[in-house]
Amino acid sequence: MTEANPTPAQLREHAGALRLHGLQAHWAEVMGDPQQAQWVAQMLTWEAAERGRRSLERRLRAAHIGRFKPLADFDWNWPRSIDRGAVEELMTLEFLTDASNVVLVGPNGVGKTMCACNLGYQAVLAGHTALFITAGQLLGELAALDSDSALRRKLRQYAAPDLLLIDEVGYLSYSNRHADLLFELVSRRYQHKSTVVTTNRAFAEWGEVFPNAACVVSLIDRLMHRAEVVRIDGDSYRAKEAAERDTLRQAARAARAPASRSRKAAR
Repeated sequence: MTEANPTPAQLREHAGALRLHGLQAHWAEVMGDPQQAQWVAQMLTWEAAERGRRSLERRLRAAHIGRFKPLADFDWNWPRSIDRGAVEELMTLEFLTDASNVVLVGPNGVGKTMCACNLGYQAVLAGHTALFITAGQLLGELAALDSDSALRRKLRQYAAPDLLLIDEVGYLSYSNRHADLLFELVSRRYQHKSTVVTTNRAFAEWGEVFPNAACVVSLIDRLMHRAEVVRIDGDSYRAKEAAERDTLRQAARAARAPASRSRKAAR
């Protein structure tokens, strides 16, 4: 409910949207009393807000995004190259409207996963469903299924979210079966749902990720069609933060050392 002073017709529409059928059945007698009508308006506002909160919590749990650095805390000056405008435009989620894909390419630790997690989080906040999973976990689960019916169910599960985020494609090598499974999943989502992929390998190197797989060219073709590719280059952001933490620890130890020496001298 967003209207400041909703009409009785709007209130009844909200009650229907919330499936409060008992309230609707007694609508005339409830709305005949101005005090009751005011209370009903407040109750509908509370109910809509609570259901919205619970829905958001469910979708966040189902997304498996976990902890991540907010984009607002990212040091844009650290990468040697990154298209900040492209990343910020992706955060508007406009690419979801036409089921476009997003590919984040770069070496380890430059912020690919952070960007993907922020995209997933924004999608959930906007009311979409999302799922974050590593390529290893995804393909491992699919390849471990020993029946066609179980595989079809799992593929439907991964094909369902409005936004599927597949992390770390290229960090491991996979068999032809893994390649075929990923191709099948991408094909199911193709032009229907958006997929975000993070990878440390250029597409020209995906033949090394899926050696001898005949479907690699078709897989890349479906991912790249109407895709936004963001390339990030630089040194590891995690290594930078680790070095900064080490510097702070050394400074803290150095600051404690004179006090320790003074206490020993006093004894």
